[in-house]
Amino acid sequence: MNAPAKSCGDELLTVRQLRVAFAQGRALLPAVDGIDLRLAAGETLALLGESGCGKSATALALLRLLPAAGRIVAGEVRFGGRDLLRLPESEMRAVRGGGMAMIFQEPATSLNPVLTVGRQMAEVLARHRSLGGTAAQATALDLLSAVGIADARRRLGEYPFQLSGGMKQRVMIAMALAGDPRLLVADEPTTALDVTIQAQILDLLRRLQVERAMGMLLITHDLGVVAQMATRIGVMYAGEIVEEAPRASFFATPRHPYTQKLFAALPGLARRGGQLQTIPGQVPSLSAMPAGCRFAARCEHAWDRCRQQSPQWRQVALDHRVRCHLEDGRLVAGGNAGGPAADGVPVAAAAAAPTLLAVDDLRVHFAIRRGVLQRTVGHVRAVDGVSLALARGRTLALVGESGCGKTTVGKAILQLLPASGGSVCLLGEQLGGGRQRAQRALRRHMQMIFQDPFASLNPRLSVGEIIAEGIRAQGGGGRATNEAAIAAVLQQVGLPAEAAIRYPHEFSGGQRQRIAIARALAVQPELVICDEPTSALDVSVQAQILNLLATLQRELGLAYLFITHNFAVVDHLAHEVAVMYLGRIVEHGGVDEVLRSPQHPYTRALLSAVPSPRLAAASEPIRLPGEIPSPAAPPTGCHFHPRCRQAGESCRQAYPPPSQLSATHVVRCHLYPSTVDADRGGVACDRAET
Repeated sequence: MNAPAKSCGDELLTVRQLRVAFAQGRALLPAVDGIDLRLAAGETLALLGESGCGKSATALALLRLLPAAGRIVAGEVRFGGRDLLRLPESEMRAVRGGGMAMIFQEPATSLNPVLTVGRQMAEVLARHRSLGGTAAQATALDLLSAVGIADARRRLGEYPFQLSGGMKQRVMIAMALAGDPRLLVADEPTTALDVTIQAQILDLLRRLQVERAMGMLLITHDLGVVAQMATRIGVMYAGEIVEEAPRASFFATPRHPYTQKLFAALPGLARRGGQLQTIPGQVPSLSAMPAGCRFAARCEHAWDRCRQQSPQWRQVALDHRVRCHLEDGRLVAGGNAGGPAADGVPVAAAAAAPTLLAVDDLRVHFAIRRGVLQRTVGHVRAVDGVSLALARGRTLALVGESGCGKTTVGKAILQLLPASGGSVCLLGEQLGGGRQRAQRALRRHMQMIFQDPFASLNPRLSVGEIIAEGIRAQGGGGRATNEAAIAAVLQQVGLPAEAAIRYPHEFSGGQRQRIAIARALAVQPELVICDEPTSALDVSVQAQILNLLATLQRELGLAYLFITHNFAVVDHLAHEVAVMYLGRIVEHGGVDEVLRSPQHPYTRALLSAVPSPRLAAASEPIRLPGEIPSPAAPPTGCHFHPRCRQAGESCRQAYPPPSQLSATHVVRCHLYPSTVDADRGGVACDRAET
């Protein structure tokens, strides 16, 4: 095997032939199979690949933090001149945190929920820097300030549940930096974060890396994050690194068919309205690793040699190597070209369809109660006057930062949360109140796909029982009829009929999302509210889900209210976009109007914060100061003015009226002249239930 390409700077970490396996009974199942890595001080090496490829197992093995079933079978991990795999545990404790530190993927489960932030940071400072008392507190304050947490002294006394997702991630970074490590291992540090918070975290990591000359091992499946952060990239598949290259070479000419498939699965303008390329099949299980090239079963270019013999490294350019049997002439040219868009109807095309959903001045306020008598002392204005309309066969994307009220709008439309005011009309009938039987009949026409399918599927019920629940609730037929309906809806979402007798834990993340979609479709709805259905999914699985949603819309005429913060998904799937900030819609228009010509300063900031998988940056990112204000105490005037660089005196005094920029484009901003006629985005109900 050829040696890995050398990196500039002082060599910090060297990994040779690392092999990791997991015990299952008396067998050892290989998860990481002979990988080599080199990382220099000040360099960022990104490990890229689908879930189940062995990225996190590699990172945990470096720090010897594998779970009980994990085994380091062979290899060498040299850090600071020592082989970490041969150190006694007492010495390894000093390396963890002091020499190498890790930012884990999910801060909510990594932070101790019963200890304050200050107590958890004090433990790290005492262990690695022998600090205590006022010295430890002062250092903790400095660290929290360094990671951009305002009012750090108050945050030291708070518990993790009192912090937002972005703040918890910042606390994790501060704790990782507390031991002044030379190498930082970041495992999906920005997964499922808003684009603005993600941009802040990435800026923070870059700045701290420069200041401290740290090496960084970045584990991610987000090509946009890789383009912004990485010096070099290693692509992992089924426990092996199959491609390694400097950033410029990697994005210009990805060479391995697997890498090219990952690029082709990205949604974008060129593929709007058509089918995204997907990777058939799944990453092979640990118990069924193929003998030859591990990607051969999913590769359209595979030949006999690929299935029989594992490929060796081949140098294809300066510092760019790949493990593939294919000759240059047989490799697919370029990785950025997308799949054909012949099947779809361009999403920007207007559809003359009747209004299905009409929301007018919707408000959802939650009472704040205090004291022994629990008196109401205020309200959280989660949704504060939202109006929108959605036609059959159309997709409206609702975007904005976490906490702006997007999910609350979806739940209030479905009557899962009581509305404090306004109206929601479906098929001309008003939802809420009225006769229970009539309301239940209307409920059949709308369903919801939740963000986390694993949490929303009952683990004690089989897939068939989960789907049958909705059918029975709507007065479904007999057992034979229901079984036929379940088989039909499973086929509709691309799952075999035998999936009905299996349980949710037996499926991959993408398959569980298909089950959630099948459950929603079982009652034949006309409106589906999709709450972040592709967040935290690999790009290949995301492409499958997006293709499925587009196909179902085309075949069944479904309308989607798509709640997301992924603008690439919005660009690919949506017809219209509504941008939400602190309970109100600040901009609404066609997808091209909002994404290609954003007018509200908040929309511009959101779009500029999106990490692009293209190396050429379109413009300088706009960084929003602070976080979204509390909906319990929104700012006076325009809610966005404390974070807006263009705010004037009028912005601080009055909330802006709507401005109609075109027949379909409306913005609420004092920078534009008011057109009061645009105030109502919803459509009145034809008749209301009494």
